[in-house]
Amino acid sequence: MTYLGEGWDSTASLVDGRWVDRRPRRPEIGPQLIRESVVMPWLAPQLPLSVPVPVVLTESPLVVRHELVPGEELTSFNATQGRQLGEFLRALHSASAEHARQLGVGPMPQPIDRFRTEVLPSVPEGARLLARISSLPADTLVHGDLGPEHVLGRAGVLTGVIDFGDLHLGDPAIDLAWALNSTPPEFADALARTYGVTGELRERALSWHQLGPWHEVLYGNDIGDPAVVANGFTGVRDRLRIGVSPA
Repeated sequence: MTYLGEGWDSTASLVDGRWVDRRPRRPEIGPQLIRESVVMPWLAPQLPLSVPVPVVLTESPLVVRHELVPGEELTSFNATQGRQLGEFLRALHSASAEHARQLGVGPMPQPIDRFRTEVLPSVPEGARLLARISSLPADTLVHGDLGPEHVLGRAGVLTGVIDFGDLHLGDPAIDLAWALNSTPPEFADALARTYGVTGELRERALSWHQLGPWHEVLYGNDIGDPAVVANGFTGVRDRLRIGVSPA
């Protein structure tokens, strides 16, 4: 068994070079891992890239296991990868929201009250962003946490997408936030053409991109780490300066 790392929600270990075992870091994460074991066997065959299909290995303590998804975290980007991710997101967002709901997937409400009390007093210019986020749609099956650490590639092509713990019914623009706003133009433009991104969708994706560091502030408060909080506030201010429309 080899330790792979940990995120905000779970720790991961590689077993026999083939299997990934994941354990929740907090009790409230357990139901998310169990939900993945129910939803992913239905969803995976509909997607054009490899994804984890976990099964519950033990219930106490909770451990889920899935086959290792090949590839490494993206560090370089090209148009081919952008087209691949556009195709992946089109397929994901076309999956039946109603069937997902029957399998236990629901909306993921944003912690708006905590944002107002823990972030907004220090960044009052973020009030308009919170108002926009509060009114966005929530009727599409989305990954919910798509970034370079969860999109894998090798030899210039994508090989898989991992970590579906935040899978929920939400605004499809949330899955475009990083891809349209934090990647090189050749990648982002290819994705946008393949997916069919509209101007209105771009603006919503920017709003979600701007909101990302707000969660880091809350996480830092939860774990009592002032450095994480400070880094989150830096990100909040930097991203708000982008404006309401992409450059």
